[in-house]
Amino acid sequence: KWWPSRWGPGDEAGASNWMTPAKVLEAVKLITTGKVYRVGKVYEAGMPLFGQRVFSLRIPATPTGGPFGKNKLIYHDEFLSTEIGQVGTQFDGLGHIGVQVGAPGDMKEMRFYNGFTEAEMASPYGLQKLGVENVKPFFTRGILIDVAGSKGRMLDKGEEITLADVRGALAKEGLSEASIRPGDAVLFNTGWGSLWKVDNARFNSGQPGIGLEVARWLVEKQIAYVGSDTWATEVVPNPNPDLAFVVHNELITRNGINNHENLNFDELIRDRVYEFAYIFVPVPIKGATGSPGSPIAVK
Repeated sequence: KWWPSRWGPGDEAGASNWMTPAKVLEAVKLITTGKVYRVGKVYEAGMPLFGQRVFSLRIPATPTGGPFGKNKLIYHDEFLSTEIGQVGTQFDGLGHIGVQVGAPGDMKEMRFYNGFTEAEMASPYGLQKLGVENVKPFFTRGILIDVAGSKGRMLDKGEEITLADVRGALAKEGLSEASIRPGDAVLFNTGWGSLWKVDNARFNSGQPGIGLEVARWLVEKQIAYVGSDTWATEVVPNPNPDLAFVVHNELITRNGINNHENLNFDELIRDRVYEFAYIFVPVPIKGATGSPGSPIAVK
């Protein structure tokens, strides 16, 4: 049993509760050059999509409206058909992942973060609990762990990032395991993101990533947020064939730690920037399971 949360019964913000004025001021001290890095990818047709998800943008008439007034103003709108919080650079909300703990099909025994049940949450018009609008804005210290850089190669599908890998990468960056602090955002580069729109079939076929060993270490470190350049952050397929997306359960369901997928670290790695102020505000779509949007890193 993983509930009630450390943040109290009824909490829907999870590890974003680590975002305090003190944490913001700690992150601000890392800004020394003022350079801003966009860490998200472009949302566009042809990007890899998980399962049967879709992404379609249309401009409804060109121009969509006008002209208006003596100045003859015209304008464009867009119509977007997609799983808005679960395509491209995607931020997993706390209502995205749960566990069937009792009889199959019993919604009272489908549990999510802080013990909320599917019976409490379910609605075709948006989650009634744990919608992404409850997550607090992130302004924190970010740490990029470049495992691919440490190993000198792109990691392979099904290759699990171990704690030894993490320690080795941190050491090469001049950081240490002890440098990870409560409320940090911890990001993993596997190199797999280089396949984005280059070989979508291979990109979607699986991925390298963290397993339960590193996930539980992150929980012990009391981080606020995890992310990677892959579509799930965790290793797929899992080395244990009986487990499916178990890191999602460990981080999101059990510990309220949000997961951000399909991030782009190319510019940070080029500049050898591994510690920075990290900022992301989930789009507060009431009842949504996740959020689009691009984080930024500031050095």
